Amino acid sequence: MDSHPQLCQVIGDRIAKSPDQRITFAEYMDIVLYHPEYGYYSTQAINLGKQGDFFTSVHLGADFGELLAEQFLQMWEILDKPVPFSLVEMGAAQGYLALDILKYLQQHHPQFFAALRYTIVEKSPAFRQLQQQRLQDFQVVNWCSLDEIPSNSITGCFFSNELVDALPVHRFILEKGQLREIYVTLVKESSHGSENKQNSEEKSLLESLGCGVFRFAEVIGSVSTPRLAEYFDLVGVQLTNGLYPQGYRSEVNLAALDWLSVVADRLRRGYVLTIDYGYPASRYYNPRRWQGTLQCYWRHQRHDNPYINIGRQDITAHVDFTALEKWGEEWGLNKVGFTTQEVFLMMLGLGNRIKSAIDSEQSISKVLSLRDALHQLIDPLGLGGFGVLLQSKGLSSKESSQPLRGFSVPEPVFI
Repeated sequence: MDSHPQLCQVIGDRIAKSPDQRITFAEYMDIVLYHPEYGYYSTQAINLGKQGDFFTSVHLGADFGELLAEQFLQMWEILDKPVPFSLVEMGAAQGYLALDILKYLQQHHPQFFAALRYTIVEKSPAFRQLQQQRLQDFQVVNWCSLDEIPSNSITGCFFSNELVDALPVHRFILEKGQLREIYVTLVKESSHGSENKQNSEEKSLLESLGCGVFRFAEVIGSVSTPRLAEYFDLVGVQLTNGLYPQGYRSEVNLAALDWLSVVADRLRRGYVLTIDYGYPASRYYNPRRWQGTLQCYWRHQRHDNPYINIGRQDITAHVDFTALEKWGEEWGLNKVGFTTQEVFLMMLGLGNRIKSAIDSEQSISKVLSLRDALHQLIDPLGLGGFGVLLQSKGLSSKESSQPLRGFSVPEPVFI
């Protein structure tokens, strides 16, 4: 096991000081990913890409960002070209997407670029430093937290790419038809001595974490908040209808709802664009998906054990787009459209880019490489199968009636 010993100690300390010596999985996941000194996004994720643990659409070239820029341009035009028009990127990672968008707009749409204010909301200090270095030539960029953005102040678009899947999730299990929560606790490894050592001072317990004497384990208990049951009312899923097997487990992303509430509050007029992998609730909580969607990424290997490689691997869960849609409605966000990344990018002109790559006079190896990267963006079994949700707020009836290019075909059917 390649875990970060200081991070393990932080988690162990939190557990030892918590009631019943356990914490929710959401609290565990939050520490593992976002601890400012030892968390994954503070120490490991700056090496994202084909040489890291995983890669995203951004790592396949500038086309993804450039096509997004075209969609943002149309949003600006629909809103009658307001000045300023704010793009708020939430979770900008290494800053590549921002760089691609800004360079493209500066070169191809200077009037829009002149009206632009680009704000990055970034929780990771390591990522923020990297972004500031990469974007130092663009004076339109600023950094802040969502809390620092005044209520009802943004005209433009909040957007994210693979952010919501990394928000901490609660894990639950069905026992005798009842909703129960999965917690994280500490257990003593039996191979490290007699049980009387388990009653030693708390300091000794924590010091032993890095040596593997204790390990993290799951324990089942009553739900930590009534919001878990309320969540299923929101998305229209009945876990007690007799269709779900004993031991069925999955996740609930309450943090995504909290995040969307803040975004909706900050938006005065414009859009919220969410791109991520996930499903509608009916597919997410299908009784046959009885182990949930939680997965870990380590050196481009995917597995489902979040209790190894602690602080060294990414932990994610698929996004429930129905929850974002329904919760958004309660906060004044109207659904504009929901589609797949494949359809979204093709409607924005990716097909023409593929044709241009094939027809170009570059070397065969470069043409094949570019074509392969573009095809990966729309592969329905990979990035092309990602969900793309667009919501709006404060638009007039005339503005709302104008179709967005990326959403100008009927919604896909998820089986």
